[in-house]
Parts: sequence; C-alpha cells; structure tokens
Amino acid sequence: MFWNKNSKVSQEEPGLSDKCQAEAEQLYRSGKYHCAEAVLETVRRQFAPDLPESIVGTVSGFGGGSGSGCICGAVSGGTVALGLVLADKKETTHLTKELHTWFKEKYGVTCCKTIKQTHKGVCPVLTGEVAGKVAEMLSQKS
Repeated sequence: MFWNKNSKVSQEEPGLSDKCQAEAEQLYRSGKYHCAEAVLETVRRQFAPDLPESIVGTVSGFGGGSGSGCICGAVSGGTVALGLVLADKKETTHLTKELHTWFKEKYGVTCCKTIKQTHKGVCPVLTGEVAGKVAEMLSQKS
C-alpha cells in the first residue's frame, strides 16, 4: 500500500473541501488530467504531498468509465485516493461505500455512459464534487 505512516490526516481546514472541488475541476478543464487523474492528483496534493505526482498514472486507464463506459472515472479515482491516504482496509471499504452511495444519490447511477447521456457536460463539475467529497471524508478522520 502507498499510505505514508508519517502522514497525518488533520481536521478539515476551513474550505478544504471547496478548495479541492475547485482544484480538481480546474485540473480536469485544463485538459492535462481526466476525471480519475484530477481527483487523485488533488487528494494527493492535499493529503499525501510526499508521494510523487507519477502515482497519478496508476489511474490513467479509468477515464471515460475505464474504456467500457461504466463506472465513473471520478468515483474510481476517489476510491483509489481513499486507499492511498487511509491506513485501514476496513475504513477504506466503509468510506468507499459511502462515496458510492453519495454519488448514486446525487446522479442516480455510477455508470459513466449513463451519466454522460442524462447529464450532458457535467464531467468537470462532478469531478470537482467527488474530490470535494473525498476531502471532506478524509478531513473527518484523524
């Protein structure tokens, strides 16, 4: 696992979730990162800055629903980000379920293809929202 035992997840700074949301959306819109990469890079910068940016390459295949159109890359990137930062497998699993539930409540599904059909042009926004949600969840852990 890539978790750094010396890295501590602190209580949420005022606006950290909003900052992460804006940063991930901007990274996506820049064209340098797709959804999964933007979420992971934002979380890496805020919660595991000692890890190299090259770690983001581990999720390069997740954009566009991992090539098949299903599971949203932002959700996949958020799932990887949780595992990257958290030390506990059980806690990672719990928060992953929480992330998926939150996303399904917001968008109805986690399927990239369906989201693109029903919510045209939403990818930059939902990328930011996922990064913000992951930051919020991680900030609540100490």
